[in-house]
Formats: sequence, C-alpha cells, structure tokens
Amino acid sequence: MNIKWLLVCSAMLPARGVFAQQIVSNSSPLYASARLMDAGSHSSDVAVITVTGKVSDEKGDALPGATVSLKGGTIGANTDAQGNYIVRIPDGTANPVLVFSFIGYTPQEVSVGNQTVVNVQLVSDAKSLSEVVVVGYGTQKRSDITGAVASVPKSRLSQLPVTNVLQAIQGSVAGVNITQSSSVPGTAPSTTIRGQNSINANSGPYVVVDGIPLNKAGGSLSDINPNDIESVEILKDASAVAIYGTNGANGVILVTTKRGTTGKPVIRYSNYVGIENFAHILTPRNGAEYVQKYADYMAQTGQTLTNPVPNYNELPNYKAGITKDWFKEATQTGVLQDHNLSISGGTSNVRYFISGEFLDQKGVIKGYQYKRASFRSNLDINLTDYLTVGTSLFITNNNRDGGRANLLNATAMSPYGQEYNADGSYTIYPMFPEQLYTNPMLGLKTDRLDRNTNLNGNGYLELKLPGKLTGLKYRLNVGYSYLPAHRASYTGRAANDLLGTGSTFYSETSSYTIENILSYAKDFGKHHLDFTGLYSAQQRKYSEATATAVGFVNDELSYNNLGAGATQSSASYADRYGLNSQMGRINYTYDSRYLFTVTARRDGSSVFGANTTKYGLFPSAAIGWNISNESFMKDMRAVSNLKLRFSYGKSGNEAISVYRTITTDGTVRSPFNGISTIGAQPGNLGNANLQWESTISANLGVDFGFFNNRINGSIDMYKNDTKGLLLLRSLPIITGYSSVYDNLGETSNTGIELTLNSRNVTQGDFKWESTVIFSSNRNRIIDLYGDKKNDLGNRWFIGQPISVIYDYKMVGVWQKGEDASVQDPGAIAGDLKFADLNGDKKITADGDRMILGQTAPKWTGGLTNTFHYKNFNLNVFIQTVQGVTQNNADLTYADETGKRNTPVAVGYWTAENMSNSRPSLAFKNPRGYGYASDASYTRIKDVTLSYVFSQKLLDKLRLGNLTAYVSGRNLYTFTNWIGWDPEAAQSTRGSGDWTNNYPLTRSFVLGLNISLR
Repeated sequence: MNIKWLLVCSAMLPARGVFAQQIVSNSSPLYASARLMDAGSHSSDVAVITVTGKVSDEKGDALPGATVSLKGGTIGANTDAQGNYIVRIPDGTANPVLVFSFIGYTPQEVSVGNQTVVNVQLVSDAKSLSEVVVVGYGTQKRSDITGAVASVPKSRLSQLPVTNVLQAIQGSVAGVNITQSSSVPGTAPSTTIRGQNSINANSGPYVVVDGIPLNKAGGSLSDINPNDIESVEILKDASAVAIYGTNGANGVILVTTKRGTTGKPVIRYSNYVGIENFAHILTPRNGAEYVQKYADYMAQTGQTLTNPVPNYNELPNYKAGITKDWFKEATQTGVLQDHNLSISGGTSNVRYFISGEFLDQKGVIKGYQYKRASFRSNLDINLTDYLTVGTSLFITNNNRDGGRANLLNATAMSPYGQEYNADGSYTIYPMFPEQLYTNPMLGLKTDRLDRNTNLNGNGYLELKLPGKLTGLKYRLNVGYSYLPAHRASYTGRAANDLLGTGSTFYSETSSYTIENILSYAKDFGKHHLDFTGLYSAQQRKYSEATATAVGFVNDELSYNNLGAGATQSSASYADRYGLNSQMGRINYTYDSRYLFTVTARRDGSSVFGANTTKYGLFPSAAIGWNISNESFMKDMRAVSNLKLRFSYGKSGNEAISVYRTITTDGTVRSPFNGISTIGAQPGNLGNANLQWESTISANLGVDFGFFNNRINGSIDMYKNDTKGLLLLRSLPIITGYSSVYDNLGETSNTGIELTLNSRNVTQGDFKWESTVIFSSNRNRIIDLYGDKKNDLGNRWFIGQPISVIYDYKMVGVWQKGEDASVQDPGAIAGDLKFADLNGDKKITADGDRMILGQTAPKWTGGLTNTFHYKNFNLNVFIQTVQGVTQNNADLTYADETGKRNTPVAVGYWTAENMSNSRPSLAFKNPRGYGYASDASYTRIKDVTLSYVFSQKLLDKLRLGNLTAYVSGRNLYTFTNWIGWDPEAAQSTRGSGDWTNNYPLTRSFVLGLNISLR
C-alpha cells in the first residue's frame, strides 16, 4: 500500500492527545472546510482576511488533510483532496503567522503579512528531523543530538490526572526506574536512571526546572503543578550529563514549563474528580477464622485451650456474637479533586502564561490528606530587537495536616476487640491485657500540623548581538527560592500519653543560583558550529529549630504553649552549601551528516576536604553519523532515518551532606558534682581528603526510522564505571566513632535500552499507535576496600549487585514423619526446611546462606497502545518489572503469643493441610529468615478514554475546545507476590508512614478540559 496514502488517511483522524481537536468533515472525508473560532463571534459577523493556498510535499504532490492553523489562536483548517485550504483571519490580527503541519513532515511557519495566497512545501521528517529538544543550557535539533536524551511522550504529560509528574513518567522512558514506594498522599516516587552507581551516597537524578536546580535548592517535583509542564527531557549518558558536572553522574531530569505565545488570550480550565480505593487488600481473618487460628496455635504449642479467644476483653463480644471489621473502621473511600485555570497569550513583544491550581486529596486511610495550592506566572518581554527579559515565578503551599489512623494495628486487631469505652472514648488496648497493639484509631486524637511552602523566583536576561556578531548571545539566569516548613504535634491522654507530649519544628531553606551563559551559533556553508560557555554560582542555606515538652496539666493548649510542659528540651542546627562552576561545550555539524560534541565542566564544591582541591574536571566527547543523509542512502526509501551515536566521558557525584569532611563533636548532658552539666562527645569523624565519586560512561546508540518514520525508535547500550565511592566505612567503636566517609570501592552498571514506536493502522476512521520500551541493567560491585573482599555485615559482595537478598535457601516445611535430625537437629514438624548448602549436616549462618536475588529489577518494560476512532481516543499503558527479589515483611508477622490477627492469604501449616510453603504457628523463626519472594509484576497502569467534542457543537457553545475523559490508574496487577503490593516491598515497618501501612491505591477519575475562544 502507498505509504503517503496511509499518512493522508491518518491525518483525517483526530489528532493525538486529550486536547486534540476533531475537524468536522464536509461531504467528502478528505475535505475539511475552514472554520473560524475567535472571540465569541461567528464568521458571518466578524471582518476577516481570507488566505488561500496549497500544501504539497517536496515533489510538489498535494497533501490532503494537512493542518493549517493561526499561531497563538484557535483558528484552523484542513486541506482538501487537492491540498487546497482556506483560512479566514480576523481583521486587525497583529503579525499573523500560519503554521502548516502534517503527520510525518516537519511543521513550517509562514508570516502572512499582506499575502492572501500562501503556498507551502513541507519537508519529510525523515530528511529534516528538526524537532527542538531541551538539552541543558540550550536546545538542539533532534537530528543533531549525539548523546542519550529521552523525551517523555507528550501524551503522558497531558492526558494523565496525576499529582506528581514522576507518576506520568513511570514506565514510559527506557532506563528510568521510578518506584512509588509509598502511596501516602503528597509523597513523591523515588527515581534512578541507569541503575544505582553509589552505595551510601544519594543515587537520585539531578532535577532542573526552567534552567534552575530544584532538588539542590531543597525543593521537590511535588511542588510543580503537572499541568504547568510543557516538556520533560531525561539526560542519561556522559555527553548529555557532563554539562552538569558534579551533579550529573546519576542522570538529569530537565523540566520546562509552559510559556505564553503570540495571539489573543487563551483561557483554559481543567478539572478532575475521582475516587480511590485499595488496589489489593490483604484481608484479615474474620471472627471464625480468628478463633480457629488461636485454637490451632494452642494445639501446636502444646497448651490447653481454656477460652475460645486469647484475651478477656474479647470475651463479651465473642459471647454476644459481635465482630468488628477493624479494616473497614480505619479506612474510607478516598476522594481527590484537582482544579486548574490558566491564561496565556501576548503580542509579538510581550508573552505571558499565568496559572493557578488547587489539589485536594483525602486518603483511603482515615486522617491522611494532602492539599496543594499553587500559582505560576511566566513572562517574556522583548524590550528591543536584541534584548529579551523574562521571569518564571511560582509559589506552592503543601498541607499534610491531621492525625492518622494506623492500618498496621487495624489488621492486627482481634475482630472481637473493644473499640470504645463506656463513655464513648477510644479504648487504648482493645485486646487487653494484650498491650502490644493499641487502638488503630488513636492517631485521630493526635494534633498534627505539617506544612511547607516553596516560593521560587527565576529571571533571565538575553542579549542577542546584531550585525557581524549575529549568532552571539549572552544570557543571565538568576534564581532564588525560599522554603519555610513548620511541623508540630501533640499527643495527649486520649491518644495514650498520660503525661502529654508536644513538639514543634521550624526550618527554612534559602538558595540562589546565578548563571552567565555565552553562546555562539554560526553556519559556514555546510558547516555548523555551536558554542556554549557557562560561569555559575550556587548557594544554599538551611536552618532548623526544634522544641519539645513533656508533662502538661491538661491537653487543652495542644502544642501551642510548650512552656507549660514540666520537662522541656530544644535543639537547633544550620549549614551552608556552595558550588562554583565553569563549563564549555562545542557542537559541530558537517552537512547534517557528521556530528561532534565536546564538553568540559569544572566544579568547586564546599562539601569536600581541605587537603585536596575542591575543584574537579568532568570532560566528555561524542560523535554522531546521520547515515540516512548520505548519498548512497537515497535509493533506500524504506529507511527514513538512521543515525549512529557514540559518547564517552566523566561525570561526578557529590551527594553527601555538608561538613562530613571535618571532625565535629556533639553535646551531652551529664551530672557533675550534683549539677547537670553540658559536655562534649565525639560526633562526626571527618576526612579532609574526601573527593567526588567519579563515573566513566560509554554509550553506543542507534536512532532509526522506517517507512517515513512509521516505525521508529532507538537502541542504546552503555557501560558506567563509578570509582572513588563515597563509602561509609565502619570503624572499631573503641576509636570513639562508628564510621567515616572515604573514597573507596568501585561499581559498574551495564545495560541496554530500546524504544520502539509504530503507527500500526492509519486509515479510515480508525487509527492505532503503539510504543514499546525495554531496558535491562546489570549492577555489580567491583571492589570495596581495595582488597577485593566481601563485606558480609553490610551484605556487599564482589561481583554482585549493590542490594541483594542474602539468606538461607528455604526448600519446604518439615512434615510429620520426616527425620529433621539428619540436616537440622532440633527442627520439628511445621518448621521451615532449609538447604544444607555445604553438606555438613547442620544449618549454620556461616555455611548455609547464599545470594537469593537482587532488589533492583533485572529488566523493565512498558507497552502503550493508543486507539482513535472518530472523536474517541483510548490510551492503555501496561508496565512490567521483572527479576526483583524482596524479603516479604507480610510473611514475617511477629505473633509470639498467637494473639494477633493475621491475613488469610498468608496461611500456616497444620498436620492436615501439610503446607510446604508456610510454617506452623509454633515456629518462632530463630534464624531470622526474611522469606525472600519474587516481587516481579505486570500492571495495567493507566487506561484513559477521552471524547473530543465536535467543532460544530463548539461553535454553538462559543468554545475553542471541550474534551471529557475517564481514567483509571493501577487497575490490576499480575504477580506471584503475597502481600499488599510488590512495588513497595523494599520499605520496612515503622510507626510512621510504613509503606505497608498505606498500601497501593487504585483511582478512577472523571475529567473535563475546556478552552475558551
């Protein structure tokens, strides 16, 4: 079938994306009449200028169905079967510009001026590939990029109702592993790019928003409204990240927010409302099952059963046949809503984008909530033809107030436990005299305040020199952020604190960034040269103060008068961080065929030692070959794009806290001569020789496209070697210090990444597109202390991944009649059976433990299918994470006395069921076995169905766009994992936001996007 004809047909379908507009067809499917969508008026009552013309390809053949639109406005048309179009522009429109676009071709802008006839020839993407991509301190054409730079699909950014942009990126970019280890409202996922380089130091990526560092300033992507984001690029190899020097070793995430465009104001409102529930419930035992479990426990431990329930507080409800569903009591249907309003527009000299958002999320566990209010103002002003200034300002307020129920305690409660006292107050110990588990609702009686604000202001000045210096540009970026935070809590009598304890915490972080950027771009015949130079300075100051009091006469004043407490304590802390940098980058292109990039950055950081230079140099080089632009490829029409890339370079990681290079003392209060006296004690042992971790990275990549880019993608293979690890080395406690940071050891990450896009069906009213991503990473420890020896205490093994499960190998459960003495003397029926790995007929920690698996995935993948039928769009995203092994905390419930509730799915051994995977209730796990389990999973992550209302209806309603959608997230997980969620398996139990105390949630939302004329 003729490929051009397929593209022509596909252009007649609705444009991809929630905000896409369906062009109403006339009598012929290849004809779309011009439409006027301006200022609330119909074409019949507004003075217009009519522009006509023809759109064709490089050979002069007509392109039916090409889109013609007025830049910055909502006026547009499609070409008919002969490639002709008609556009009516309101008279008085300042400097009108028409944008011509067609699938598989490079968009082209034409200034109309006084013309009434504009003919355009579009150039195939296969020959131009001129998409502009943000690469850090500038932009490049996609075809000229030599490094591994991935762009997050626009559809993921615009079509998903998420509270954090990382949730939209998850699973959609090869080599980027994003884990939602906690579903607590307002919690951001964790991210690694191309594996874990460091053992003790931070391995998270460097985040830059509109050119200014975000996480280095103390901020988080939770502070950024996802609706304000225009694009996200991820820099992965040395050529791409070396420009960020000491912060680039773990990859870089570049976020660009939306800015104004020339044209009349465009008002957009979007909102969604939805509900949340648990994606999977680890159901506790009901009354009958709980009673049976206790009876089995008593029998298996050789005790006499005197009561059907273990605690006398349970007897009244048991005798009355009253049971309590504690899980239902502690949980609720979560509700989330988000409202966004933005206004953008401008003239040729002033462009603006203003937005506001309010997010309100009520959690699925009672008491958990998150509110975010944000405001953004982006402004660009052309003061002269050569001078432009602009700002990017935003303020975000996060609110996580409120006492919280405890799901862990709720699942442990006996269904016969007493929730309330006679006076209506909560019973402290529902299973009294069992006092290990308190009432899960007590947290709701705790006063809790948790708020923080991010006030961020960035400004820039850009000077373009005219005349013979055309191409030379100077840009000044200045950013300042201020982040105050306030947390306070009070626990009183109603929450099982008979004395009353109150505390308050204040902190503030202030930072600035100043960047001087000089760039020069010039074409010399077939030669193109692009130079970027940088001199920058960053500084961050942090301070905090904490006050605590215990012993209050009553609970009335909560944490608002700590001075009323009988015992008081206070603490404070402050630090400062600074970074100075210089960077130079040269991009050279010859005839769009041969590409060369060389980069060098020099960083000086305040965190490093006095005995060595605080400056480090991070160079990189890369080459590229656009093979498809060679003359010998002209006859290979099936190949639209073929580019070979190779990069090699060095980047750094300074990710330790300040003052670790100096020796400090702490304070301690001790009695001396009957008086309480403040003394000094060893604190941190410094290392004045400490320097960066350095990562040497090599990357080989191929970008490809076939059949006019109908099938396209990229393959990358990489190897990262990290040396001089910032390793926390253990010391003999007799020295007075337990550890010290040192530059020791080496790790390696090797991997392969694949991204494949295809337009499967592109004709008629139906269109189908697919994207497949795959990435595999092998992480290894090469050396630790220079002796090639393992560190058994920390579970670090030479030649193995950084994080592994090292434990006994379970091979079953001892059954009645089996002789355990030949392998594990002392074991009885119902105990776990372990492999005798060294054959010495006994199970020992020294000889019978082995590496059972790794906690990072061996490979990850994603499959996105997008279907279009007329005005309907359906997007289905499936995520998979494979090769993960985790210790399963849900299988290691401590139930020493048999009195707590346990999940039905966990089960236990009896002589009758002869389970070979679960032990008896009498088994006490003396070896501390962690129940290593396969945590791999495949998840239906997102499904979104949208409907784009027809233009005919929009004209009647005087609207520019109207899209309604319904979306589901975390719909179903295919896994062998027994527990709440395999993704969150790494977290450990704790009294706060233990992940399994807030399991994975499933959401269903209904949304609406509206733009006004």
